Amino acid sequence: MSSPKSSHNAKFLQIKSVVKEFGGYKAVNNVNIDIAKGEIFALLGPSGCGKTTLLRMLAGFETPTAGSIVLDGVDLVGLPPYERPLNMMFQSYALFPHLTVWDNIAFGLRREGMPKAEVAERVEAMLKLVQLGKFAQRKPHQLSGGQQQRVALARSLAKQPQLLLLDEPLGALDKKLREQTQIELVNIIEQVGVTCVMVTHDQEEAMTMASRMAVMSEGRFLQVGAPGEIYETPQSRFVADFIGNVNLMDGTLDVDDAAHCEIACADVRHYVGHGITGTEDMAVTVALRPEKIKLSRQAPEDTRFNSVKGMVKELSYFGGLTIYRVKLASGAMLKVSMANTERHPDDIFTWDDEVWAHWSPQAQVVLTQ
Repeated sequence: MSSPKSSHNAKFLQIKSVVKEFGGYKAVNNVNIDIAKGEIFALLGPSGCGKTTLLRMLAGFETPTAGSIVLDGVDLVGLPPYERPLNMMFQSYALFPHLTVWDNIAFGLRREGMPKAEVAERVEAMLKLVQLGKFAQRKPHQLSGGQQQRVALARSLAKQPQLLLLDEPLGALDKKLREQTQIELVNIIEQVGVTCVMVTHDQEEAMTMASRMAVMSEGRFLQVGAPGEIYETPQSRFVADFIGNVNLMDGTLDVDDAAHCEIACADVRHYVGHGITGTEDMAVTVALRPEKIKLSRQAPEDTRFNSVKGMVKELSYFGGLTIYRVKLASGAMLKVSMANTERHPDDIFTWDDEVWAHWSPQAQVVLTQ
């Protein structure tokens, strides 16, 4: 996750009541957000949620049906893409195959009529920034995917845009290279100080790169916040389920006061260390992340709350952690993630073992929508 920005110029980019209709269907439905100068802001959501349409409106490839987009005090709506002080980097990188790395980066500067000496100075600065100086005379096909991605970034930053738009910027890279490049990309963007809006459907990418993000569904923002805030305190089932892994248990609210609440679910009674100001017998959902749960062979001291007996039905070893699926009395499966902190643990759980799953009163989130 990139570092949060100060409140200085907190409304550098303002998206105000933006709507985009296609044949009566609202692809983007009354979106409002202020983005600070220097912030990396991620639009996250499933395919068809409206995130790419919103990015295209920022770029000028689509015109809003209603609303305004204001960048540093200037309303962009109505301005063609080439007059907007921004640049967009696509998933395909869109590099010119017949041009060298140097000429790819210089292309936009030359088109603007920048003097030759200034072009050379700017290109060399960009090559240094993305650490590709020794590859300046290579063609794109002679580079790795990660290097091509950095060339595309250098070309996007060469014109010193006020706003950088990234459309699935690392989608073409394999998992390991993508993780490495995420950190590099954030460091370069922060070094330049450019404001950035990125679109991704990859939650890990958004959480690694963004200082803030918006989870979108059906053209609306469901929740906006820092990655940790959205992960730990989702405000709806959709957000809880979309960000990371989660166990969702439907139940009814039995007890609710300022200090705690109790929820009766099919297999377990939850004791949560805060109230939710709900009504008795109200239907709620308890969200419990797999890594918040502990497994043991012995029952915990108090089995009245936040504990349930089950049987290990599946396990998947991922090196750093093992994920267990524990079958409960109702037939429901509880997903549990446990870190492998020991190389040769004394006691490991395996298929058909009877286990107790238990967690703290601070582990759950109660969802009312």
